[in-house]
Amino acid sequence: MLTIVIIGTGNLAEHLCRVFSSVDSIAIVQIYGRNTETLKRFSGYGTTTTDSAKIKDADIYLVAVSDNSIPSVSQLLSEKSGIIAHTSGAIEMDAIGLDNCGVFYPLQTFTKGKLLDFTSIPICVESKQNSALDTLKKLGSLISENVYEINSDKRKRLHLAAVFANNFTNHLYSISEKICQEEGLSFALLQPLIQETAEKVLSISPREAQTGPARRGDKKTIESHLNLLKDKKQTELYTLLSEAIKTMYEEEL
Repeated sequence: MLTIVIIGTGNLAEHLCRVFSSVDSIAIVQIYGRNTETLKRFSGYGTTTTDSAKIKDADIYLVAVSDNSIPSVSQLLSEKSGIIAHTSGAIEMDAIGLDNCGVFYPLQTFTKGKLLDFTSIPICVESKQNSALDTLKKLGSLISENVYEINSDKRKRLHLAAVFANNFTNHLYSISEKICQEEGLSFALLQPLIQETAEKVLSISPREAQTGPARRGDKKTIESHLNLLKDKKQTELYTLLSEAIKTMYEEEL
C-alpha cells in the first residue's frame, strides 16, 4: 500500500485524487490546501487540512501547486522523510530544494469537470535516489500504462513541445470559433476537420500531414485571407504561421 498526501487543490490535484482513490493499493491519507472552502471539494478523498504543521506522514507527497509556489510549499515538508515530488513539466526537480525530492509529471491537459482515462497518459518521473525513483515508477504504473524516466532538462523541452501541440493549437481553435461566430456560422462545421487533423498525426508525421495554402505556396489564397482579417493580432499570427510553413517546405515548392 502506497500512502499519498496531495499538496494543492487545483485541477490536477482533483484529477489525481479521483484516479488514486480508484486504486486499492493507493491510500490518500490527506489533502493540504490554504483555502478552507476549496478543500471541501476534496473531503470525500481523505482528511483535509489548512495547517502545514498537521500534515501527516506518507510515502509520497505530491506537490500539485503553481510553478512559482513549488520551492516555498516544498519547504513546508522539510521535516518529512517521504518522497516529495512536484507535478510540473516546466520546473527542474531541484526547485524543491530537499534531498528526498522527485518529479511525478502527468503529460496531459487537465480541465475542471472533464474526466480522463489515466491509463494512456504518459507519467514522467525523476529522482536522484534509486529507491525513490522505483517508488514513483510504481505509483505511475498503478494508474498508467506509460511511465517514463525523464530528467529535468528533457522534461522541460517536452513541456515546451506540449505548449506548441496543445496550448497554442487550442488558441487557434478559439480564433477559428470567433471567426465563425462573427459570420453566424457554427463552430461545429469545423469539428470533423479538427478530429481528422488530430487523428492523422497519430499515423503519419505532422510534417507529412501538413496541407493548406502556405504548404502549397498559394499566394492568391493567402492574400485573400489576409484581406478578410480585420484584427491586427490575427493578421500578424496568420502571416507568421504562413511564413513558418512556407520556410519549412520551400525546397518542395
